[in-house]
Amino acid sequence: MEQKNITPFRYAFPKTVPVMVGYLFLGAAYGILMSVNGFGVWWTLAVSVLVFAGSLQYLGVTMLASAVNPVTAFFMSLMLNARHLFYGLSMLGKYGRVKKWKPYLIFGLTDETFSVVCQDEPPEDLDRDQVYLWITLLNQAYWVGGSVLGAVAGKFITFDTTGLDFALTALFVVIMTDQWKQKEGHIPALTGVLSSVVCLAVLGADRFILPAMALIFAALGVRYKKSGMDSL
Repeated sequence: MEQKNITPFRYAFPKTVPVMVGYLFLGAAYGILMSVNGFGVWWTLAVSVLVFAGSLQYLGVTMLASAVNPVTAFFMSLMLNARHLFYGLSMLGKYGRVKKWKPYLIFGLTDETFSVVCQDEPPEDLDRDQVYLWITLLNQAYWVGGSVLGAVAGKFITFDTTGLDFALTALFVVIMTDQWKQKEGHIPALTGVLSSVVCLAVLGADRFILPAMALIFAALGVRYKKSGMDSL
């Protein structure tokens, strides 16, 4: 069925519905964790608006509650979000042509937003800048709304929150499974898993992330260079 007179918002919204379901739950879980650790609704709102990094925000609850040294917090945040360097490189083709809102699109490039944008090709008659803006803005709105609801609910609900932060890891697994099914070649995914397992076994859970990223980058770089030479 041909779509006529569709706006960037109406095109973007259905793309974000799966993210909405996950973000409302994960955001609420984060808000509850903030609440049970003594941080009010305004703290939760401010962090979700200004930071907007799911896994880092979950880690941030612990860092805020235990008053971690700012330098230590900086390097932990860098290690946790080092994967965004790879997201940024792979989005140069799409975001490189963006004329408006580029700083916000870069800021809002979460794992889930990346998975939606990188696979989507908007119709030529739509403003791509606005499509990407709505996808990013809607996803952040879901996260902020869920976290605020969780922070409010956390004031009235008391229960054991052990394991609640694993919800974000579960969402990553779901996204990877979906991408595994959609892609024919699995070499990049297997490279990532194998590199992570090796570095985890050798270096331990506290120091494996950056070396694993470097190993993945080197392996994929060699493969890309080899495939380029084979096509000559």
